[in-house]
Amino acid sequence: MIKDTDAERTFLRTDEAGAFLNLSGRTLEKHRTYGTGPTYRKLGGRVVYALADLRAWADRGATRSTSEHPANPIHPAHARWARQRG
Repeated sequence: MIKDTDAERTFLRTDEAGAFLNLSGRTLEKHRTYGTGPTYRKLGGRVVYALADLRAWADRGATRSTSEHPANPIHPAHARWARQRG
């Protein structure tokens, strides 16, 4: 279990980050490929995510009502959304 203490300094590997967001690690890999996912870092060839970056990315999709549309929504990990970002 990840605790909030030292959250700014805590880094998670892809599978751990996926579990934190209730996504599969493969989904995060796809988001990385398309440039649509959370900010990540490469440390010694390993991909890691900071908890603060995961929270910030997830917060982009926050809404209060189904009639609201976030200004910068989180789209599925798909090449189509990556092309529209550009």
